[in-house]
Amino acid sequence: MATVDEIHSAQRAKGPASILAIGIATPQNCVEQSTYPDYYFRITNSDHKIELKNKFKRMCENSMIKKRYMHLTEEILKKNPNIGEHMAPSLDARQELVVMEVPKLGKEAAMKAIKEWGEPKSKITHLIFCTTSGVDMPGADYQLTKLLGLCPNVKRYMIYQQGCFAGVMVLRLAKDLAENNKGARVLIVCSENTIFTFRGPSDTHVDNLVGQSLFGDGATAVIIGSDIIPKVEKPLFQLVWTSQTIIPDSEGALELHLREAGLTFHLLKEVPNLISNNIENALCEAFQPLNISDYNSIFWIVHPGGRAILDQIEAKLGLKAEKMRASRHILSEYGNMASVCVFFIMDEMRRKSKENGLSTTGWGVLFGFGPGITLETIVLHSVAL
Repeated sequence: MATVDEIHSAQRAKGPASILAIGIATPQNCVEQSTYPDYYFRITNSDHKIELKNKFKRMCENSMIKKRYMHLTEEILKKNPNIGEHMAPSLDARQELVVMEVPKLGKEAAMKAIKEWGEPKSKITHLIFCTTSGVDMPGADYQLTKLLGLCPNVKRYMIYQQGCFAGVMVLRLAKDLAENNKGARVLIVCSENTIFTFRGPSDTHVDNLVGQSLFGDGATAVIIGSDIIPKVEKPLFQLVWTSQTIIPDSEGALELHLREAGLTFHLLKEVPNLISNNIENALCEAFQPLNISDYNSIFWIVHPGGRAILDQIEAKLGLKAEKMRASRHILSEYGNMASVCVFFIMDEMRRKSKENGLSTTGWGVLFGFGPGITLETIVLHSVAL
């Protein structure tokens, strides 16, 4: 008869968790940032707020964003006018729109990841679904299980209302699941929809305009596993080390609150400073065991919360411009998609490497940050980009 220790050991994988495939998706509706201020103030019946509109134009011009994708259209707003008000009761209307759209866009990304992975979806043992858009039971994880036709006994985890750092957080969870469950294949799906945060402008809540100038819709899916099947699975990144911490003296700096008027956004101008001033401590903890102190020698995947955050991290650490290229590109082409962004950046990095005919290995860092302010860190090892 096997001992408890022998059973415990047999249940664990031997190798590190790796990302095996990535899929991305956006709504069809594309919004140009250059024309968005005129559009936004017109559809919210706010054209008379000339000074506020000019301020919003400057925000959009300085955002480094060229375009974003949004499920929300003028037609939807006309049917649900309270969504376009600043703080009108609109939670029911928002919920009805996102409860089905969030898993639907997630399915699109998941199908792409599964196709790239090349294995039957019946081999998916765990599902992690993450969104800041809406709350429902049974949740988006249940809906996606049905939409994809996954096994009914797939082990599901539903992550609601965590914000921008959640994309890195779910990778941390997937690493633990893959490494502690032999043969596990974990499907992560993140799907975000700005319907929950969209609202008209206000003279007294100007930080709301920051969110209106940044956020976009998107979905992504990745498959995580340990003990890779040779010649069948092709690992992209190994997940080597993870951590989560709350940045000191950051309480109240970045908050989102679910109210009858949807998800409200509160941001202090000190946020970029708070993040950049604490990045080096996180890097030291992560890379000292590897004897790495030259942060230009590693690759970077940084959640593009906004241009100022990327600028200040780059300046604080003396990073070469190329280190933030992928993060800046995703911010420019899609805006801030909350939990989704870091996976779009991963996909962009491997796409660019393939385009340039490169196949490299090496160390890298993945940073996510969001409400709290919470900072998530993962040390990555690129296998064959």
